[in-house]
Amino acid sequence: MSVEEIGGARVPGATHRTAFDEETRARLSADAAQIKARYPQERSALLPLLHLVQSEDGYVSPRGIAFCAAELGLTTAEVSAVATFYTQYKRHPNGDYTVGVCTNTLCAVMGGDAIWEELSDHLGVGHDETTADGSITLERVECNAACDYAPVVMVNWEFFDNQTPDSAREVVDALRQGAPVAPTRGAEHVCTFKEMSRVLAGFSDGRADEGVGAGPATLRGVELARQEGWTAPPFTDEERTREAEETRTPARGVPRSTTPRAAATTPAAATPAPGEEQSSAQRTPTGGRDVSAAQQERKQSSDDAKES
Repeated sequence: MSVEEIGGARVPGATHRTAFDEETRARLSADAAQIKARYPQERSALLPLLHLVQSEDGYVSPRGIAFCAAELGLTTAEVSAVATFYTQYKRHPNGDYTVGVCTNTLCAVMGGDAIWEELSDHLGVGHDETTADGSITLERVECNAACDYAPVVMVNWEFFDNQTPDSAREVVDALRQGAPVAPTRGAEHVCTFKEMSRVLAGFSDGRADEGVGAGPATLRGVELARQEGWTAPPFTDEERTREAEETRTPARGVPRSTTPRAAATTPAAATPAPGEEQSSAQRTPTGGRDVSAAQQERKQSSDDAKES
């Protein structure tokens, strides 16, 4: 494993500043074609494409950014703006397993802070740092949406419920030893970060139905309601009437057009009335390009130079 310098620090991981080789690019392009086919506008495929390149390099590398930009006709700056917004996209080499410790309010008071301190000391890393062997990246996470099982730790977004400092340490030790580790709920064993990234890109690994989906604590409210015969109160006639009126009339009180859009034959007829729904894809552009073709080319060249 080579070492890459990120922000002045030396980080373990492969150096991915050169373009993909022809074989890899052809394989990724074939996958990208499947992803883009899911969307009416190709640029909508950017999020899964970022997961795709992350599944290849283990993070969103400069060449991954360039690949996404070329596939979608975007600038590398536009792709980077999205990649840096979401925490699931890593901009430096990630470990084989991302271990996220919830330290939000409920998990914290139930022991999340103690779990974090134990793992940080045990692994010798802090937030968003990776162990020297490249196996574990440790993170603080705000909420895993599993408060009924606090404190919760996640490994590559698989749930490990009701954890303690000791049990969490046992999990990371088993991961570092290469042993199969089973989450509390979900898949039968945790997959690697690259494998999970490919799933998030939209390519099933055939394991969606493995294990337990919702545990007893999550289902307790439903079970109690059934036992006690509790049901939500039905709508009154007045509420049904009001709902029907609100459905027919937009919030501004402007009645919707009753003319079918398919019958519109002139530009004026195709223009929606104020308050009427319309997809942005259907609107006629109201102005010219923001930049000229020459400006766009210079901007792309500058972006490429910064990434190299």
